Amino acid sequence: MDIAERAVPPRVVVAERAAAEAAFKKSCIPQVGRLLSLAAAAKPGGIIAESGTGAGVGTAWLHSGLGADARLVTVERDEDPARRAAGVFVDDMPVSVLTGDWRLLEQHAPFDVFFCDGGGKRDDPQRAVELIAPGGLLILDDFTPSPDWPPRFVGEVDELRLFYLTHPALRATGILTTPSSSAVIAARCP
Repeated sequence: MDIAERAVPPRVVVAERAAAEAAFKKSCIPQVGRLLSLAAAAKPGGIIAESGTGAGVGTAWLHSGLGADARLVTVERDEDPARRAAGVFVDDMPVSVLTGDWRLLEQHAPFDVFFCDGGGKRDDPQRAVELIAPGGLLILDDFTPSPDWPPRFVGEVDELRLFYLTHPALRATGILTTPSSSAVIAARCP
């Protein structure tokens, strides 16, 4: 096994295979995956959540950073990818894969880490913020880098990104994940 293979956790490889079999093309990229693993590791006894499971690639990256006392709950609205993701974690009790609306996560909140990659990010950003525990981390990806302030997307102010970056309950920043993509990382104020 070479260094590149060791850098990708085995369960991520399994989830990537499940995504490929389903022709699911919106999986978490490795650059964001490593960030997710680090965030989960920073909260070793925490409750970790994800909206937008897909086939479980991001979930597997979060799982790779889980501490022994942590729990991970993820929700996917589409049945086939959710079923595939559940199969990746069928033998892992601290991981719960839910199928349905992202608001199913509310019964498991507050979260120490919330990777908001699906529902909530755009349709109810205030509620997404409210689900984070004080000191908890919120991670949002799939933004286009912007050197401007306020951040812009396609020539217009990116109101969604601005919401998270300036929210009074958050301390947030944008980071590059690749030269053409960025993420917002935020901590909920105590």
